[in-house]
Amino acid sequence: MKPDKNNIQGGIIVKIQMVNIELDKIPVSDIENVFIGQVEDVKGGTGCTAFIAPKGIRAGLDIRGGGPASRESSLMNSLSRTEIVHGIVLAGGSAYGLDAAGGVMRYLEEQGIGIPVEGSVVPLICQADIFDLNIGDPKVRPDVAMGYEAAKRALTAPNYKDGNFGAGCGASVGKISGTEYCMKGGIGSFAVQIGDLKIGAVVVVNAVGDVYDWTTAEKIAGVRHEGTNTMLTPAQTRKKWYESKIAQLHGANTTLGVVITNGGFNKAELSKIASMAHDGYAMAISPVHTSMDGDSIYALSTGDVNADLDTTGVMASYVMAEAIYYAVNAAETAYGIPSLKDVEPLAETQKFILPEEYRTFRLEKFRNK
Repeated sequence: MKPDKNNIQGGIIVKIQMVNIELDKIPVSDIENVFIGQVEDVKGGTGCTAFIAPKGIRAGLDIRGGGPASRESSLMNSLSRTEIVHGIVLAGGSAYGLDAAGGVMRYLEEQGIGIPVEGSVVPLICQADIFDLNIGDPKVRPDVAMGYEAAKRALTAPNYKDGNFGAGCGASVGKISGTEYCMKGGIGSFAVQIGDLKIGAVVVVNAVGDVYDWTTAEKIAGVRHEGTNTMLTPAQTRKKWYESKIAQLHGANTTLGVVITNGGFNKAELSKIASMAHDGYAMAISPVHTSMDGDSIYALSTGDVNADLDTTGVMASYVMAEAIYYAVNAAETAYGIPSLKDVEPLAETQKFILPEEYRTFRLEKFRNK
């Protein structure tokens, strides 16, 4: 079993072991100079999560999925003159939800936060959205009012929580057989400290693929059997790809992540860290980075701690994989979609990608033996 995240509330530091290095586990809110606010419309089944940096922060981006819904992504390009942004927004609503960034801008303008221009300021806000129009009410989407409130909460009463909150409100996973056989996803976080270096991840898990505990290779969420609360085994899921409703799924899935570190990195280096953090997706989600997903990761530098780029990138992949674990574990059953807490666990011999199981599948499907 993983340690209970509630054990770290109130600033209590829990020692853990990861890749043979002793780390201090910390709340993601302990990473300075960025504040997180969340708003959700529970009835509508959508929401947004705003990461606000009043002083501005350096940021990078790496997009691996085939169908991203995003705004101002070009600000992350190393050729762009802009060196900082003032916020990142993750939201539901697909492309409709991009309106939320306008509300964030409005609130920050009122606070005098942004790039100074003649007579005003211009806050630089980037955004990426998941597709959750198939959950709750498809006519309810993050809008200017929701973005405004998320930014306000970030700066006046930060309220980040894992689970069915913010952009995770309408998230779901395991949709290769259609939404009717999926499980509830959500938003999750994980952060660690090594000496002075802090690094954490927040992720909205809304994947077409199944989710695995990266430390054990155990399937913990994904496609279910028809009419039951029992998951398909990993081998059965792979077979489903041959019968799947792929044409109905284009653009309907996305996992969105934000890596936050106090390491001092520039925009190009942060884009590399974001790229390496995608390994965390691959460690915990299968399949991932498909043409049906809009998988994206932002990386933010909130400080100037001297840190090695590659070491930070490796750690980014691990905290991202762990954040995915917590997103699924914190999710609650909603909108008729069961969460991990309400689904029957797979039998011990079925929940892992066993060498024998995979070998048989490979021989039967790819070598006709």
